Amino acid sequence: MNDESAIYVVKTTANQERAVANLIEKVARKEHLDILSILAPDELRGYILVEAAGPEIVEQVIHTLPHARTVVKGRSSFAEIEHFLTPKLTVTGITEGSIVELISGPFKGEKARVKRIDEAREEITVELFEAMVPIPVTVRGDNVRVLKREEIEK
Repeated sequence: MNDESAIYVVKTTANQERAVANLIEKVARKEHLDILSILAPDELRGYILVEAAGPEIVEQVIHTLPHARTVVKGRSSFAEIEHFLTPKLTVTGITEGSIVELISGPFKGEKARVKRIDEAREEITVELFEAMVPIPVTVRGDNVRVLKREEIEK
């Protein structure tokens, strides 16, 4: 981020964040506006972040765009939005002993207990409840939904 630019927050219609971000990018390129970056984080419903030289540039670009409401007064710093830029591990919040439901793959819909977590690979090993013989199955962390958190007594 250069010295003159700042991050401005644009309020949008809910679930239209990506569409507005794409439209801002198209208009900024076409009209050669000084917009450096656009971010539409999934966790930030109804808002997108725009890095620009000044608020008037952002106002100008969103003026005619559908689903872009207004620029929130004030500016944000890089430090305030930094957490949106670091990827979150898919195994965050999953603990050994937790009961999970598999949400994709051949065992979709099955419930299982977490036996082991491999943070480096972002994988978890689970044992399915419905299986006749307990067979460990390794799946990606984003292929499960935690139903009940539980710590195993070791």
